[in-house]
Amino acid sequence: MKLNTAQLERTVNQLQAQALPDDHPLIPQLNRLYGEHAYFLNSNGLNIVEPADDVLDVPASEMSAMGVVVNVADWTDSTPPKLEAHEPEVTENTVSLAIDA
Repeated sequence: MKLNTAQLERTVNQLQAQALPDDHPLIPQLNRLYGEHAYFLNSNGLNIVEPADDVLDVPASEMSAMGVVVNVADWTDSTPPKLEAHEPEVTENTVSLAIDA
């Protein structure tokens, strides 16, 4: 899910994460692997956000403007730490994507 600027800012604040900029050299490769998304780095690794009603099989009316964090790569224990990609894993973390009026 590609987020707009306000959603991106809200997500960064809620996840205590850093968003990869659209011009980051890895974005084309990540988009080929996982589709066009906003990508976030945090202490858990590399993550994307998917609409909650798509991922959780919950009616959209109950989960409107909510996103679920999906982890796509974990940090390794190596020095320096590296990201190790894996199949997307839905986490228990959700973010509010609603824009305050």
